[in-house]
Amino acid sequence: MIEMHVAADKDVLGRQAAALGAEAIRAAIARDGAASIIVATGASQFEMLTHLVAAEGIDWSKVTAFHLDEYVGLPETHPASFRRYLRERFLAPLKDAPRFVPVDGEGDAQANVAKLNGLLAGRRIAVCFAGIGENCHLAFNDPPADFETEDPYIVVTLDEACRRQQLGEGWFPDFESVPRQAISMSIRQIMKSELIVLSVSDARKAQATQAALEGPVSNLAPASILQNHPRTVLFIDPPAASLLTRKG
Repeated sequence: MIEMHVAADKDVLGRQAAALGAEAIRAAIARDGAASIIVATGASQFEMLTHLVAAEGIDWSKVTAFHLDEYVGLPETHPASFRRYLRERFLAPLKDAPRFVPVDGEGDAQANVAKLNGLLAGRRIAVCFAGIGENCHLAFNDPPADFETEDPYIVVTLDEACRRQQLGEGWFPDFESVPRQAISMSIRQIMKSELIVLSVSDARKAQATQAALEGPVSNLAPASILQNHPRTVLFIDPPAASLLTRKG
């Protein structure tokens, strides 16, 4: 079962999510001398990242950071680039930057996937920070998601609901500008993380959150797979939790 904490607002939500993730990073460094983590992007991660980079007691030089996904064909200079997002919001504020392994969507997508898969395969992931999409996607694994592939990263085709979410959040000027494909971390790779920290806010995520927490586990609601994860913790605001029968 997914552990849930309802926060009063987005800042509290982000602070609580960051605190739990920072604790896991410190513990992994103490245990192994280093930590590998997965960071996410999008509007759901703004407050969490602000608090994470301010967390005390983390030797970021001992951290390797992967991220969940990136659009195919989008240059890093584009405002919607997730590599750009993370360099600005995650790497730039840190004095001792972690090793950052970007998901490069330019050039040969399959070659980039093969490179990433070689870098990530077999790593012990201390914590994966993530969100839930309006269509209940996890990373860019839109419904019906591939629950079977063992490849760490895959090339996916984005569905209309996902692309409209990216437009609605203001990342693109019009719908046709939203890329149709992305490189995404796979469901099974995400599930290998020791801890998954979810940050979910806004009423537009309420239906997807209900499907993820209270619906059946189904690739038609990809985030529902987290019901089977041994340690997923959800931090959510009241609007996003409004359709849940469970309140804590």
